[in-house]
Amino acid sequence: MHLPRVPINLLTAGAVVLGATAATRAQPAASGPPAVGVVEAIKRPIIETSEFLGRIEAVNRVNVVARVTAFLEKRLFEEGAEIKTGDELYRLERAPFEADLASKQAVVAQLQATLENAKLTTDRARTLLGGPAGQQSTYDAAFANQRSLEAQVQAAQAQVKFSQINLDYTDIRSPIDGKIGRTAVTEGNVVSPSSGVLTTIVSQDPMYVLFPVSVRAALELRDRYATRGGFNAVVIKVRLPNGRLYGQTGHMNFVDNTVQQSTDTISVRGAIPNPTLHDPSTTGGAVRELTDGEFVTVMLEGVQPVEVLAVPRSAVLSDQQGDYVFTVGADNNAEQRRIQLGQSTPTIAAVLSGLTLGDKVIVEGLQRVRPGQPVAPGPASQLIQSSMKAVATDGGTPTDSGAGSGIKPAGKSQ
Repeated sequence: MHLPRVPINLLTAGAVVLGATAATRAQPAASGPPAVGVVEAIKRPIIETSEFLGRIEAVNRVNVVARVTAFLEKRLFEEGAEIKTGDELYRLERAPFEADLASKQAVVAQLQATLENAKLTTDRARTLLGGPAGQQSTYDAAFANQRSLEAQVQAAQAQVKFSQINLDYTDIRSPIDGKIGRTAVTEGNVVSPSSGVLTTIVSQDPMYVLFPVSVRAALELRDRYATRGGFNAVVIKVRLPNGRLYGQTGHMNFVDNTVQQSTDTISVRGAIPNPTLHDPSTTGGAVRELTDGEFVTVMLEGVQPVEVLAVPRSAVLSDQQGDYVFTVGADNNAEQRRIQLGQSTPTIAAVLSGLTLGDKVIVEGLQRVRPGQPVAPGPASQLIQSSMKAVATDGGTPTDSGAGSGIKPAGKSQ
């Protein structure tokens, strides 16, 4: 079968037309502005929080030492137990001190008998002064001897008191309530004032929490709370080494009067309760949360919340020039706004400058936004809206544009 021949120019023209049609179909239609989720910058109550590193310290701490030299006969406490004021801790050998006391008491008795006789002699000499046999010199000598004996009796009585004190020192008792440590000396050893610390007692409730604050942060805290009540304007919360928030709150009670020149910090102290966690009768002893010398994170929280302009933390972007957000401006065009952040949490950012109340801030779809380009704004997701409107705060660790501080929304106790 013979097919008719098609001119080459016609085939070429047809291929060009088919190629153009395919290219037209492959080219996508022009897309619209990117859809973004926005929230309004609103004012909300924020509890200001500043965070520092600190240590727990016992309010009272006593190093128990021996006051006399003697054999240690018995230890009367259980190491690591809680004790009360007046509890006997150690018993030293008493016999030498009892013998010394008895000897000093005998000296007093002897001198008192001699003094009684001297008083009688003085009285007789005074009586004879009225007769021909009386002599003034005899009376004066008798009176002087009486006064000398009176002084000797007083000195001997002082020696008795000193011996009694030494005898009392053989019973070593606790001067405070607290938890006692391990003993450094066992029975049978000779102890003396030069033996060093026998054991240590630290009080348990309340506890101090000490933390250094930089001078700059101290000035900021002073300016923030001085007019709101000073120490009474803040409460202390403690985060334990395992990250858990301690259930008790404390209060500030001391700021040191000297700045540490090596670190440019000033020491601040607060007091916080440290009650027993369980019934001591069921646990074999008192168990408490805080321990002397423990390393903790200290959070200073304002008692009264303050109003700040807030936006979701996810809306804040950063570059080499600082922090910024995108807002929806006139004609739905995206605008880049440079902002200054205050204290912030992982979910909420406090804006000190750069935004005004009611600005529409882009929080979702930021990867598709370019400055000056149009966008299609819509409400942000329900989760974002809830985080902005809710009064309760999240449990995250506060962060800040400056180290060591944070804020949290008011209303939820941790």
